[in-house]
Amino acid sequence: MIGRMFPAMRVKIVGLDPHQQYYIAMDIVPVDNKRYRYVYHSSKWMVAGNADSPVPPRVYIHPDSLASGDTWMRQVVSFDKLKLTNNELDDQGHIILHSMHKYQPRVHVIRKDFSSDLSPTKPVPSGEGVKTFSFPDTVFTTVTAYQNQQITRLKIDRNPFAKGFRDSGRNRTGLEAIMETYAFWRPPVRTLTFEDFTNMQKQQGVLVITTCFGT
Repeated sequence: MIGRMFPAMRVKIVGLDPHQQYYIAMDIVPVDNKRYRYVYHSSKWMVAGNADSPVPPRVYIHPDSLASGDTWMRQVVSFDKLKLTNNELDDQGHIILHSMHKYQPRVHVIRKDFSSDLSPTKPVPSGEGVKTFSFPDTVFTTVTAYQNQQITRLKIDRNPFAKGFRDSGRNRTGLEAIMETYAFWRPPVRTLTFEDFTNMQKQQGVLVITTCFGT
């Protein structure tokens, strides 16, 4: 199974050297070594055992890479084209994840001179020219089918590729009316600085990353 992550992460990056060249990349790492199951009668996720064996490392390199700091800072960087799969034999470069496990997306800002080992099939390189950000709000549990009908309806109504599932003439339910209110809904927003990881400020619609590379 292959699909796009919903909702997609969108970040705003500030503090780059406008004249330096950077790659922006994302990987998704396990939160713990557990497997989960959804308990319907209590509407909760419960631990169901140990995690499955690790999958091959995959890194999504943003298609606008390589670009100047000025270019990155003038746009909202969206990861809406990132695709996930549970096929461990995938050879298309998609990020491989196990179903019913918890994961944490990480955004990496990589200066060109530290990118020699950057590859879609290798762990992200390390060094002072590589900065990594993760946001607790973005932890998610992978599923091959949604465990909540409200989430199913939300994705159908927000997914441009799901027009066949919609019926514009049907009566609106209370849930649909709420979703109509959030027609331009976006993920939560955070500001993160290297100097102070507790300095977080809400912005509208994107995760804001304030960078501070050494000279």
